Amino acid sequence: MSDGAGLLTAAAAIAGAAAGPFWSGPLWSGPLWSVIELADLALMFASAFLAATLLPVVSEAVLAGFSRLDGADLVLLVVVATIGNTLGSVVNWALGRWFVHWRDRKWFPIKGKSLDHASRVFNKWGLPSLLLAWTPFLGDPLTFVAGVLRAPFWPFLIYVAIGKGARYILVAGAAAEWL
Repeated sequence: MSDGAGLLTAAAAIAGAAAGPFWSGPLWSGPLWSVIELADLALMFASAFLAATLLPVVSEAVLAGFSRLDGADLVLLVVVATIGNTLGSVVNWALGRWFVHWRDRKWFPIKGKSLDHASRVFNKWGLPSLLLAWTPFLGDPLTFVAGVLRAPFWPFLIYVAIGKGARYILVAGAAAEWL
């Protein structure tokens, strides 16, 4: 586990322990929002957003930690995590579209053969392959390659959001039930 992932795991545990009484407060039972609750949601969003980039962040641990708190609104947590993670993938897609102009440069992050291979895989499975954008080691490069290959934005967004949302539903449900 990288230092970044460990840091976020610890932050989720600390936030969960420190925010315990606040989670049964207004956000989870009514329309008022406290600063602590907004900070918790911001941490959930940020960890999910960063997890969709090439940074070693584990948003599932943050979601699992918050899911275990009494009175936590699992639907809101899943929605915030899904939006953050999907927007992080949109950044990868945009970088892919932008970086393709420099594909012949030495510093380009994906070499010609790898880009050609990813292009063949993406072309073989098409847009539905983006349902796997949540998977470790495959998801980030897949969303980058989708941008390089000029996948249309709206279908990209829909497939990625469905896959990432389904993953977060499973994580939150499992954490709330079994942890």
